[in-house]
Amino acid sequence: MHTLIVIDCPPYGSWSGRESLDMAFSLAAFDQPVSLLFIGEGVLWLKRGQQADAVAQKSVERNLKAAAIFGIDALLVDNAACRRFGLNQSALIDGTLPVDDLRATMDRFDHVVLPG
Repeated sequence: MHTLIVIDCPPYGSWSGRESLDMAFSLAAFDQPVSLLFIGEGVLWLKRGQQADAVAQKSVERNLKAAAIFGIDALLVDNAACRRFGLNQSALIDGTLPVDDLRATMDRFDHVVLPG
């Protein structure tokens, strides 16, 4: 059974996104298929060259770059949200897969963990 975890909050200022990331890594550690979908402000997680030290936090960029090594199947990103935030594919970390139809994407998974 493949799980999709959706992240819709910015990478800094809230712990809910980090908790979702921890959940994904935990599932992957137990060989459970898991992917992440970034929507809304969540697409900012995938931006290259983050300066997290400006807000006295560690960058999430390194964690996400290593996601495949730790067993995360895919980093999916909502194309519409990327456009809203002025992010094109070259502004995102390598390995992200753009999606246009969120509903169809979510329907491909056995379990979907929504924010909140």
